[in-house]
Amino acid sequence: MATRHLSVPPAEQSTRTRFLDAALAVLVHRGVAGLTVRGVAEAAGASTITVYTRFGGRTGLLDALYERAFDQMREHLLDVPPETEDGLADLLEVALAYRGFALQNPARYALMYERSVHDFDPDPELRRAVVSTSFVMFVDKIRRVAEPGANLQQFGYLLWTSMHGLVSVELTMRSQSRLNGWFIDSTDEEANEDVFRAGVRATCAGLGLRN
Repeated sequence: MATRHLSVPPAEQSTRTRFLDAALAVLVHRGVAGLTVRGVAEAAGASTITVYTRFGGRTGLLDALYERAFDQMREHLLDVPPETEDGLADLLEVALAYRGFALQNPARYALMYERSVHDFDPDPELRRAVVSTSFVMFVDKIRRVAEPGANLQQFGYLLWTSMHGLVSVELTMRSQSRLNGWFIDSTDEEANEDVFRAGVRATCAGLGLRN
């Protein structure tokens, strides 16, 4: 998907993607400290001036990487099975895909929803645009199972924040030493998925969503 933040001619998309892939690799393998213009240029096998030319500097590079992460999550959510007659089950499938993306891509997820790069504040218009790309997908699913006249935007927000809270805590627990005596083992994939499913279903029930 072409970036919304900076206009990019189609002929330059592949080169731009190469730089963003390099930036993501730096973030994943070297951490935030390595996410510099020089670090990304070296990972892409290019000069720093090339990064400045294409992105305008570190902030432009981070904005583009931030956008790409949301585009990749949206593509992941679009891979869920086709809709069925069971609207609640379809909504749960998208929620599980959201969790799956977060667990498979914790560095990207942190860039999207946390201040993992403490001095990076995404462009507000860009942030609004990219957050909407996945949010509207949940609103569309909720529309099928909500009562007429329901505040779909609010329902979508309540469901999203519930999912986000569950996933964020799970990621935090996974990144720390095992907590002996806790009701769920952070390494137990099946148990954590069951808890997530229960949380999403409880939120749906609380919102009065039904087939």
